[in-house]
Amino acid sequence: MASLWKHFCFLVLHLHSSASFHQQPASSSASVVRDEGSKPTMRNEEYLFFTGEPEDPRASQRKLLQTAAAALPFSPLKVLSKGEPCILFQARKLSLRFEKQRPVDLTELAFSPQKLVDTRESLCQQDKATLVMRFGDVEDLKGLSIRFQLSNTFYESSGQWWFSVDRVSVSYNTSEEVVFNATDVYAPASSSYRCLHVSSLQRYSGLLLPSTEHAQRWAITFIDFQIQAFNISAGRFSPASDCTTVLTPAILMGLITSLILLLVLAYALHMVVHLKHIEHDDDQKPDIYFPQSPEQLDRCCQDGSTEKNVI
Repeated sequence: MASLWKHFCFLVLHLHSSASFHQQPASSSASVVRDEGSKPTMRNEEYLFFTGEPEDPRASQRKLLQTAAAALPFSPLKVLSKGEPCILFQARKLSLRFEKQRPVDLTELAFSPQKLVDTRESLCQQDKATLVMRFGDVEDLKGLSIRFQLSNTFYESSGQWWFSVDRVSVSYNTSEEVVFNATDVYAPASSSYRCLHVSSLQRYSGLLLPSTEHAQRWAITFIDFQIQAFNISAGRFSPASDCTTVLTPAILMGLITSLILLLVLAYALHMVVHLKHIEHDDDQKPDIYFPQSPEQLDRCCQDGSTEKNVI
């Protein structure tokens, strides 16, 4: 038995040392990027730090997070006006789907440097901006394009400008178009807007609402969505206003679980108090004598009759 235990300990130590040898350090801030047909190169990851907080009632469900964002595979898409960037747009994934068909991945077509999307129809003004991305023919979709309508509005209550994405439209087959109205996609004009999911699907909060029944047959999804129009400096995104809401599904489930546990605890405390009350009543009850033999029973009966005669 002792020899078996010794062999088992040696095996555990060997496995632990092997795992420690093959484990990579987690504190590395550089990653290897391999391009097709070229040697691997080292690329330092860039992190976006979100600071500040807007002073406006619209920001009740908006937080400027102090967390680092993961590096995206492609650089942001830039729209230039008079040689300066006026719109920045970036997403980890962009997909389009019609009903139950296979989704069309447009990420590489939109952001890859080798396949530049046509943005020449984009427009930048002081209070309005339009981002137009023309992809051309993609699978069965002819002349596919995606258009963002953005606006810049001044609110006296906060004393600052806010920009918002008003709607997203998809055009295809020359004359077909589906429109999605954007909800709660806004940020201070001095910031960029960032959200993990901007989609027409309800499981992703449904920030894009189909405007017609025909649009309901389509689904458009952006993952790690970030956009900024107006007030762009140095060609980079400003600190991002994140779309994190107060009641996410995880937080809601946690609240429901906590409520159930509180109800169980309250019921348990009620039962403990009730049992203590019963024990207290039992202690105050007088002792009752039960005769254990016929002689004792007769004596009790005689004592009872004597007491009655005396009364």
